[in-house]
Amino acid sequence: MTTKKPPPTAWKPGRSGNPKGRPPGKGFAGQTREALGDRLPEVLEAVTSAAVGGDMTAARIILDRVLPTLKPLELPLPPIAVPTGATLAQQAGAVMEAATRGDISPGQAAQLVGAVAALAKIIETDELQRRIEALEAAHHDRKT
Repeated sequence: MTTKKPPPTAWKPGRSGNPKGRPPGKGFAGQTREALGDRLPEVLEAVTSAAVGGDMTAARIILDRVLPTLKPLELPLPPIAVPTGATLAQQAGAVMEAATRGDISPGQAAQLVGAVAALAKIIETDELQRRIEALEAAHHDRKT
């Protein structure tokens, strides 16, 4: 069975041929709910029994619906006392001390120490590049 296409001038541009949209409950989720109908309590009992019996997939399904994963709170960081001219190791130590005092969360401390470690890598790369350039310049000067 084929359906006729509407003529090209059937609707004005920007106007839907179905302004009310799809009726509620006619999508896949609505059709699935309707198909389950009166058997939904049985399905819930079966999933619950499976979860209690050790089926981790069933347990995850239930927990994801009942206790969704919480998003971490984004809190502003309090100032962390770091002496002027402190080494990167001392800066990471100050962050760890702030975490042990409870000034910042362990997650925040891990992120900050990770940032200090990334900075150390950048500094190390810059230093190596500077040394290589100096060696190449010295080697070039000896040749000439």
